[in-house]
Amino acid sequence: MTDPTLYNTSPGLRRVRQGAIVAGVCGGIARWLGWDPTLVRILYVVATIASIGFPGILTYLLLWFIMPRD
Repeated sequence: MTDPTLYNTSPGLRRVRQGAIVAGVCGGIARWLGWDPTLVRILYVVATIASIGFPGILTYLLLWFIMPRD
């Protein structure tokens, strides 16, 4: 008999349409993690500023094109 707790029941990592501000990337990450989207957006902006912008912006653009839309 298999243990049902071994299976991931969270939704897949997908961009959101409902409540998206730019492309829905942070909203999709928040839904995937089960966090508040505003918290994820704030953390992402802080991390982007702390890394002098370029890596955070590049990561966002890559996720925009890689993550499927909801």
